[in-house]
Amino acid sequence: MDRDERLSAADFPEDFRFGAATSAYQVEGAVGEDGRGPSIWDTFSHIPGKIRGADTGDVACDHYHRFRTDAALMRELGIRHYRFSIAWPRIIPDGVGRIEPRGLAFYDRLVDTLLEHEIRPFPTLFHWDLPQALEDRGGWRVRSTADAFARYADVVGRALGDRVDEFATHNEPWCAAVLGYQTGQHAPGARDRGSAVRAAHHLLYAHGLASQALRAAGVRQVGIVVNPKAVMPATDSADDIAAAAMVEARDNAWFLDPLFHARYPEAIAAETAAIDGLVQDADLGTVAQPIDFVGVNYYQPDVVRGVRGPGGLTALDATPKTRVTQMGWPVDATALGHLLGHLAATYTGSIPLYVTENGAAYEDRIDAGGEVDDPDRTQYLREHLAAVREAARAGVPVKGYYVWSLLDNFEWAEGYARRFGIVYTDPSRPELRIPKGSARWYRSFLQGAAVRP
Repeated sequence: MDRDERLSAADFPEDFRFGAATSAYQVEGAVGEDGRGPSIWDTFSHIPGKIRGADTGDVACDHYHRFRTDAALMRELGIRHYRFSIAWPRIIPDGVGRIEPRGLAFYDRLVDTLLEHEIRPFPTLFHWDLPQALEDRGGWRVRSTADAFARYADVVGRALGDRVDEFATHNEPWCAAVLGYQTGQHAPGARDRGSAVRAAHHLLYAHGLASQALRAAGVRQVGIVVNPKAVMPATDSADDIAAAAMVEARDNAWFLDPLFHARYPEAIAAETAAIDGLVQDADLGTVAQPIDFVGVNYYQPDVVRGVRGPGGLTALDATPKTRVTQMGWPVDATALGHLLGHLAATYTGSIPLYVTENGAAYEDRIDAGGEVDDPDRTQYLREHLAAVREAARAGVPVKGYYVWSLLDNFEWAEGYARRFGIVYTDPSRPELRIPKGSARWYRSFLQGAAVRP
């Protein structure tokens, strides 16, 4: 791409969505207010040693009390699409019992406020904050949690579906299953492969049940948000290509094949079959409900090299790390374009794709003038938006882009040590909001001003 070519929102299709994203536990705070029950992240974040800096989401960005300010700020920045998540334990505190009207009332107010500011709400039902009471009964390891999720979807769909055009069921079910139940990096902190396989199936089954419930409640569009790896072989050697295919099947096809083809890839099918009663006869048909859109979260490429040893072919990470974010994640915007094209060609066809999360963490500081300049993040956003533009020009049905994140927030196991926001916040001063240089750049971009890619 010509580095002198200029980038503008006007270069994208007229109906293209530009927005910003957050999630409930990461920004809301108010964890003990208005009848909200505890989630697995409330429990996990209070276990010593689990979160960097012993941080929690108890207060976070105080979005629960400051959502009107945040909506006005989005309006000022030109952001007209807001992706957020709904906290299941605010709506049904123990996951299966009493519905909490004050929780529904909060999201009523949030949606109405967004619409008053001409901002389109785009909610996700599950962004990892499972009610702790459900985890105590087995969590995503057990089938009953999927049934509880379908009821929750029905309640929310009927409450908000008159004003909200679309819902995503899950955010990144791979993370909820693998990081939560296999590696223990995320809540609930389990370390068991069998639990992860069970959790993955029940998350997928819950998506299918919730899709049916939302449509029955009158919701017009239903989709899911996934985080497929942008897998590419390091070279065109047979071993590298085979290793990339292994990673594609292990991580991407595990979730995408059931969603779009009503089947598991061979290796995962063998694992699920080894667990008696896990996959029942009609399950995969339920999983593969019609999908109106797919959200794609992308942060880094995954370049793979195949190495042969006594045990056969092993896939190793060979991603160049010439540029990395504060998370240590390599930067390569071209891989996002590759991923979008691959998904459309292999799975989604003409179904709209939204880049539902894309952003970078860097060490941001307030300068002497009270400003926060973040040129590395601005460059990251420029490059990735340019890649999305090229994908759209090539015919990929990508229809939207949401910056992660609107606000610096509770970054899961990293606590507040990693800042992804285009707006600076401080958990010790929850009222603070300072739009960074990247936010000012994004505003100019959204206004259609020509800015360098």
